[in-house]
Amino acid sequence: MEVRPEDRGEGPVRDRDTVLGKALAILRAFGPADSVLPLAELVRRTDLPKGTVHRVAGDLVRHRLLDRTAHGYRLSGGLFELGLRASAERTLLELAMPFLQDLYERTHETVHLGVREGHEVVYIAKIGGHRQARAPSRTGGRMPMHCTALGKVLLAHAGEEEWTAVLAGPLERRTPRTVVAPGLLRGQLTRAVETGVAYEVEESTPGLLCVAAPVLAPDGRTAVAAISVTGPVGRFRPESHANAVRAAATALGSTLARRGY
Repeated sequence: MEVRPEDRGEGPVRDRDTVLGKALAILRAFGPADSVLPLAELVRRTDLPKGTVHRVAGDLVRHRLLDRTAHGYRLSGGLFELGLRASAERTLLELAMPFLQDLYERTHETVHLGVREGHEVVYIAKIGGHRQARAPSRTGGRMPMHCTALGKVLLAHAGEEEWTAVLAGPLERRTPRTVVAPGLLRGQLTRAVETGVAYEVEESTPGLLCVAAPVLAPDGRTAVAAISVTGPVGRFRPESHANAVRAAATALGSTLARRGY
């Protein structure tokens, strides 16, 4: 199945006329499930000439952003190193990790830390044990805000302008239970502001439940991040973990404020 940049939440790659634009098109051709892509597949996904892809991919290999293998190309460790140097996310992760670990020890369910980027939630961290539920989330991955608890609680504290933009749609139906009616979603966002938590009931993935709370900025209104706990239908009761998630998010918010984040 073709993996388009917009399917991964990155938006269409518009600038193909520069070397940088071509390089980004090649790097963004890799989807979450792709380990190695042959040259022909990179050509197909980027819609760039074969010679151009071969040349630019060679440059990326030399700069340790791609590795060349017997079966094609794969993303290289150089990208991982660059990602770890992103100062804001690194600081957030370092300060958040003790709270995420404590929350995992209390719940023994999958714990996430996420931030808002555009109309999506980006996963900064994921902690799960041996019995963690099968979830599509991954560190560095992203999902639409409207179908995840993390996304909904981030959107709830993003302001009316952002609400209007997201509710204007389109709202992708990822499962039969995804909330795609703007009125219903607005009601959920309002309750998230009132209660300090948001829920997901099999809206991004069948069989998964989730509860999330915002990590608020010092103004008490804007969310700089969000924390969630996820578990499977049948064993997991999200309501029973709401207080623990709220407490972790509040404690992290206080720590970030003291550190001037």
